[in-house]
Amino acid sequence: MKKIFVLFFLFAFQLWADEIYFPPIDGKSWETISPETLGWNVTKVNNLYDFLEAKNTKAFIVLKNGKIVLEKYFGTFTQDSLWYWASAGKTITAFLVGKAQEEGYLNINDRTSKYLGEGWTKCTKEQEDKITIRHQLTMTTGLDDGVPDNHCTIDTCLVYKSDAGTRWAYHNAPYTLLEEVLSTATKLPINVYTQQKLGSKTGINGFFYTIGYDNVFFSKARSMARFGLLFLNDCIWDKDTLLKDRNYFIEMVNTSQPLNKSYGYLWWLNGKSSFMVPSLQIVFPGPLFPDAPMVVIAGLGKNGQIVCVSKSLGLVVVRMGEKPDDDGEVSINLCNQIWEKLKDIMGNANSISEYEQKRVTVFPNPAASRLFLSGRADNFYEYEISNIFGQVVQKGAIDNGTIDVGNLPRGLYFLKIGNSFQKFIVLD
Repeated sequence: MKKIFVLFFLFAFQLWADEIYFPPIDGKSWETISPETLGWNVTKVNNLYDFLEAKNTKAFIVLKNGKIVLEKYFGTFTQDSLWYWASAGKTITAFLVGKAQEEGYLNINDRTSKYLGEGWTKCTKEQEDKITIRHQLTMTTGLDDGVPDNHCTIDTCLVYKSDAGTRWAYHNAPYTLLEEVLSTATKLPINVYTQQKLGSKTGINGFFYTIGYDNVFFSKARSMARFGLLFLNDCIWDKDTLLKDRNYFIEMVNTSQPLNKSYGYLWWLNGKSSFMVPSLQIVFPGPLFPDAPMVVIAGLGKNGQIVCVSKSLGLVVVRMGEKPDDDGEVSINLCNQIWEKLKDIMGNANSISEYEQKRVTVFPNPAASRLFLSGRADNFYEYEISNIFGQVVQKGAIDNGTIDVGNLPRGLYFLKIGNSFQKFIVLD
């Protein structure tokens, strides 16, 4: 009995320690936690800030389980300054498309021409009819990104390169047209739909603004941090599930097609065996951010606009600013450098250890019948599930990245895979 009580206490402590804080929707109040409390090396924080300033940063925020650990503004930029997300804003569109599907306005397997009308490209009807919303989300429309202006959304700029689904290319124009797909499907302007489904629920204050062909999202830095926090908690804001379509959520933050393993639905993914980058048809081996936790999702935009989410460390990292250096269309190198600096600050006790690299996260949570695993589940074959009293109630082999929990009664459970423990809830 004493052993069971100790196990229960340890599990209860873990549950408390992992609790995520959500700032009030209105106002500027936001709880903080000192880096000293987390055991971070505060003497190295200024080195990070010096690096960020040298890279033309305007705003930088780090959240730990929702609370602000680091927040720094540079030059004349302040907490109330607006800035653009650039392509990091693609992640907002990914969320909105999932919400529109959940509400029955569209299906991502629909032909894009259902919403844009036939002839929205210069492809033949047969070629155009193969393009779906899913292809727009995954950068696999097959349209030629090598045209003089791949931001151009006019039909004469949208020409055939290959069949949809057979080629990955970072092509802005087909993505941009998702706004028209959303507006046609929902019969609402994009900013109205964004405010209804995202802003009013989370306190994110921002707006899409058309610059040239592009629809660019602008907000304060803390709004970007709020968005990262929403994804840290699987699109659940406090107790309000903003995206109930769990299958879509899982697909969004995992490999979405076999061509670029490091790309989901407009989210960049770390920890995969290979990756591709904009403008190149080369598959590079290894993870996207080698100095970051293996399970990281990122919104990346031009000139170093970054929102990163690490579930294993409970961190959200935000960077806004001017162009840091010659880092390509999205700042993959800058993102990795920031994680390298953070790893040094966090030290051995909190850094990205082998345990963190192999840690597994589960979706959906709560679950009804089946758990989906992300992270390094491929390193393990066996699992154990215990109840709150430490009793093993189920064990077996992982089945293609999933575990059947349909026979478990409603309640709180703990999943053990290797050295990783994850809590999850089963609903009837």
